[in-house]
Formats: sequence, C-alpha cells, structure tokens
Amino acid sequence: MARQKQAAPLQRATSSELMHMPPDDLQSLDKKMNGKSSVANGSASGKHAPQENAPDTPGLMQLAICVLGIYASFLSWGVLQEAITTVSYPTHPPTAEVPEPPTERFTYSIVLNTIQSTFAAITGFLYLFFSTPSGQKIPSPFPTKKIVFPLLLVSISSSLASPFGYASLAHIDYLTFILAKSCKLLPVMFLHLTIFRKRYPLYKYGVVLLVTLGVATFTLHHPGTSKKVAASAAKGQSGSSTWGIFLLSINLLLDGLTNTTQDHVFSSPQLYTRFTGPQMMVAQNVLSTVLTSSYLLIMPHLSSTGILHNLLPFPIPPSTETELNSAIGFLSRHPEALKNVLGFAACGAIGQLFIFYTLSRFSSLLLVTVTVTRKMLTMLLSVFWFGHSLSAGQWLGVGLVFGGIGAEAIVQRQEKAAKERAKAAKKQ
Repeated sequence: MARQKQAAPLQRATSSELMHMPPDDLQSLDKKMNGKSSVANGSASGKHAPQENAPDTPGLMQLAICVLGIYASFLSWGVLQEAITTVSYPTHPPTAEVPEPPTERFTYSIVLNTIQSTFAAITGFLYLFFSTPSGQKIPSPFPTKKIVFPLLLVSISSSLASPFGYASLAHIDYLTFILAKSCKLLPVMFLHLTIFRKRYPLYKYGVVLLVTLGVATFTLHHPGTSKKVAASAAKGQSGSSTWGIFLLSINLLLDGLTNTTQDHVFSSPQLYTRFTGPQMMVAQNVLSTVLTSSYLLIMPHLSSTGILHNLLPFPIPPSTETELNSAIGFLSRHPEALKNVLGFAACGAIGQLFIFYTLSRFSSLLLVTVTVTRKMLTMLLSVFWFGHSLSAGQWLGVGLVFGGIGAEAIVQRQEKAAKERAKAAKKQ
C-alpha cells in the first residue's frame, strides 16, 4: 500500500510561547493540534492519535539551578544586610574638639523594604519583557479581577511580616527567635491544612518534622548562636515575654500565609488563569511598593494630628513617624551606606526571580525547605572548604535534615515507578 502524504505539517509551539499563552489560547491550540493529528493519522484506522503531552515536569537540573541561584543571591544579600544594619557611621567628620564624634546606624526597615520591592518590581517586569516571544503581548501582572484579592493579601502579609519579627526581638531573647525561625515549615503546612484544605501523604509530615528538628539542632549547636544568646542575656532580655512570643507568632503566620497563598494561586489555573513566577513577582512587589510608600507618606500627617496615638494601645517611636525624611537624611550624609542599600536591593531582586520560579514550578513547602536549610548548607560548605570542624550536635542536625530529604526522594521515586508500572499495565 502506498504511503499517504500528510495533508499539512504538524505545528508545534515552543516552550516559551506556551509559558506566556493564556488558557483560552492553549485550549484552541490543543484542539487545532489534535485536529491536524487526526487528519494525518486517522484515515486508515479511524482512531484519534494520542494527544500531545503537557510541558515537561520540572526536573533535578531545574531544581539545582533554582537552589544555586537562591543561595548565591541571598548570601550576597545577607552580607549587605548585615553591613547596612550593623555598621555605625559618624554623624560628622572628626575635629580637634571632637576627635570621636557620635555614631548612627541605618534603622529604617520600611524604607529598605520599599527600595527592595521597587527594584524587584522593575526586575520582574524586565524579565517578562525580554522573555516574551516577539509579536506576543507581555503577560499582565493582573490578568483577571479574581486574582487581585489573593495578590493583595500576599503583599500585605509580606510587608507586615518583617516589622513584627524585628519588633519581637525587643521582648524575647535570640534563642527563642532563632528556634522559631527554624520551624517555618510548620506554619506553612498548618495553613495549607486549615485554610486551603490541602492534604499530604503521611511521609510528608515526617519529612517536615525531621527537617525542622535538624535545622533547629544544627543552629543551636553553632558557636555564633551561643555568642548571640549570651549577648542578649547580658542585655537583660527574657525569653518568656508573652508579648514577644505573640509578635513572633504573627511574624511566622504572616510568612506562612504569604507562601501558602502564592502556592494556591499557582496551583489554581482554573480559578485565577495561568500565572507564572515573574507575573507574581511583578504584581506582589508593585502592590507592596504602593502600600509601604503610602504608609511612609501618610504616617507623618496622621501622627501630627494625634489620631494614631489615641487609637493604638502602645506608643509609636518618633523615628517611625518621620522614617522617610530620616532615611533620606541618613543616606545623604553617608553615600557608602547608599551603595550597600542599592546592592542589597539588586541582590534581593535577582534572588526573587529564582524564588518565584521555584514557587511556580515546584511548591511552597520545597521553597521553604530550601530557605531554612540555606544557612546550614552554607556552614557545611565552609567546613569542607576551609577545614573547619563541626560539633556532635551539628552533625546530628545534618543527619536529620539530609535523612528527611533523602527519605522523601526515595519515597517519591518509588511512587513514580509505581505509577509508570500502572500505566504500562493499562496499555497492555
């Protein structure tokens, strides 16, 4: 029998086109491709050809690139953050009368967050612009009205989380703070279970528990932690402050709410349409910039009228009321601090590209696992690179973390193999 010539060549869309294509276009493309396949292959048997597979699921190489990008960006980000918040600058040049002038430090966290979110919004938009195929419309950060509320919720929770964390340190000791920060996986899983009614296999709970215990154990046995605990004890800080624990709990819940809401948006394309990591990055940071900028501009007027002082049950520090003007004055007096702030914002913006890509391709639990283990893996790298030594407690923490992650990898591989065997059995 002579071979029948294909009526029309099959058309394939590139992966970048699929990533930026709205759902309606994806459906029409799918119908068009399947229709042409049936024309080409259905004349002999009358059966439909198998449909084209969905875009490939993310693999180990993609995960490795994301992890390395997050680590490299936020290691630099952390170094600059420490330089910004700990370095003291003289208020004026030394003179013969005052050889050692008084010093000041940068303490304007909301201004810093505003600069960070502005850089991140611009970086995310540039990524969207240059990654969109020629001739296609740039994806909107707000493609539907339904998506505005969860994005606004993410922006509010992420903007409020760090101020609550910083405020808690005035009422609790460093040991309590670092232990709570090591347990970030727990509120993320808790909010997934309670708000979004998501269920996990039993082994997932064991993995989260092992990773949390491992990170906490490793951190507690690190010499730097002991020094900071001793320093906070010398200042008379107590870890039993109910108010401090309350503020820290709000910080952890807001962090968890941010991650779980982002995960919900990415995993619900039928509700919020197809949404990519860079779109989320632009939308969240635009809204965060609007919120924090509004606060910085409106706060001086509200405080001058005395409205906030009458409404709030606790006093407002004077520096908070005039934070914008104070920060501008500080950066104008110390240009070297401005360089650190701009570098901090740039590293954070690049790091967010990797974070949002990881979040859109994997899950919030995996992302939080990467972020909470970053410090531990950095310390491990210094051990092997510079020949440092670890205590028995730190090795125990390492074993718990990698034991949990390794167990999860083994279970997932077994589940994947079982699914493939089931598919093969159905085909036979």
